[in-house]
Amino acid sequence: MKAVVLDTDDHYRVTELDEPTPGPGQVAIRVAYAGIQWGDIMVREGRFAVPRPFVPGFEASGHIVAVGAGVDARRVGAAVTALTTSGAYAEVVLASATLTFGTGGLPLRTAAGLGWGAPTAYDLINTAAHVRPGESVLIHAAAGSVGTLAAQFARLAGAGRIVGVVSTAERADYAKQFGYDRILLREEFPAELGDEKPDVVLDPVGGSTRTAGLERLAAHGRLVSYGYLAAHEPVLADTNDLLVQGKSLLSYNSNLLSQTHPERLADSARRALGLVADGKVRMDITAEYAIGDLATAVRRLAEGTTHGKSVLRVA
Repeated sequence: MKAVVLDTDDHYRVTELDEPTPGPGQVAIRVAYAGIQWGDIMVREGRFAVPRPFVPGFEASGHIVAVGAGVDARRVGAAVTALTTSGAYAEVVLASATLTFGTGGLPLRTAAGLGWGAPTAYDLINTAAHVRPGESVLIHAAAGSVGTLAAQFARLAGAGRIVGVVSTAERADYAKQFGYDRILLREEFPAELGDEKPDVVLDPVGGSTRTAGLERLAAHGRLVSYGYLAAHEPVLADTNDLLVQGKSLLSYNSNLLSQTHPERLADSARRALGLVADGKVRMDITAEYAIGDLATAVRRLAEGTTHGKSVLRVA
């Protein structure tokens, strides 16, 4: 089979590999599309220690072609989308049967775009932050795949006001499509908020952005950390101060959840997928790349020149 390999010299190469065979609890998927996400950048930059050469790719859609022990054989042939630990940038990928879902009638291209971002956005709003009707929500990286979905999930949860923060005016124009009440540029946060104090802040940035978010939270507000796009610098918070002000600093790690409680992640993924399939939430694919163009796709994501979701066409 054809596969993209990230080699020891940090270059992507299309090569031929043997097709993998599913083990217990696994399915083999013939990949149609694979989602491109921030984890690809972290692997390429060495933030995740993986042996090289390595077949990256953490989100796939396609059809099940084989199942391992303990998996219902009737799943063979089903159109699915899956969360994987690696290998989605190949013609066949292995995935946990628990984290492989029917597409609900969605096109495979759209289903691949859901990836880890859809359950993450759903959980940030509904499980981690527990957004209540009437509350205000501030979302960093508002034009990205998680941000655009989170804004829509927040509205469905009854949020009264949703503010997004983005890096450029172009990304601000894009984010406006997804129901934000206001968009700020990164350099305008937090000064341009004025007296506004959000009840919930979703922060994948870290560093000084996270510190500022904690300071601006309303009483009983929740800041949910789910990444560190900025430099991996520690953010110090005095728990006594948080207690007095009634503020909470929470974290969300979908990768860890997939290992400790995969059924919980699977439930959120299905709920998110159902809302997209029902037309209540829009999944926006903004770029599609051929299998040989993965390096370009990851570079553009790292540079911040993309918005929404990018996918790789495998089959």
